Amino acid sequence: MDRFEVMLEPVRVFMRQVGDFLPRLALALLVLLAGWIVAKMVRFAIGRGLRAMNFNVLTERSGIDAFLRDGGVGADTTEILALLFYWLVILAALVIGFNLLGLTYITDLLGRVVLFVPRVMVALLIIAFGAYFARAVGSAVTAYCRNIHLQDADLLGRIAQYAILTFVVLIALDQVNVGGDIIRQSFLILLAGVVFALALAFGLGGKEWAAEFLERWWPRRRR
Repeated sequence: MDRFEVMLEPVRVFMRQVGDFLPRLALALLVLLAGWIVAKMVRFAIGRGLRAMNFNVLTERSGIDAFLRDGGVGADTTEILALLFYWLVILAALVIGFNLLGLTYITDLLGRVVLFVPRVMVALLIIAFGAYFARAVGSAVTAYCRNIHLQDADLLGRIAQYAILTFVVLIALDQVNVGGDIIRQSFLILLAGVVFALALAFGLGGKEWAAEFLERWWPRRRR
């Protein structure tokens, strides 16, 4: 009899563990179901709210939505932001669910992803507003150059727009901690190389070209 009891002891331990695990599993599945429902509601509310604030108009005018369409992305920036909120809620529900199951390693990994998603949202907002500001400044520079009858007004407007847009992208990349120092140093080296090349062209090998170029922008009769 004692031998039989000893043989049944592992089965009892297993059944006890199953009995402890099943309620936690049911609660975790309930949390996931509730999180999925809340995520869909949040996605719908964020999308409607952003469109009510004409955020989609801003991203369309800034050129981001056109860039996404050219890249084959079917969603616009508003839908992407709403989708990020959706996955943020889903990931939070997964963190709670796996925590209930005692899977701490997966919980820690998902917790890092949850902390990263808001950074992506902020970076996307920075790019959206920064691109709109860059296009507005570029249009203002172009209009001003045309008003003073300066040649290459479109070129100067594009230079101003892309210069601001470059700094905006650097700020967005720094927000998500994607190679911040390397990208900044590479940009500064590239900028220094361009400036140095232009200085050599104007000062040494391209005097006549530089004089003709300056004459196009600032004719002598105006000066």
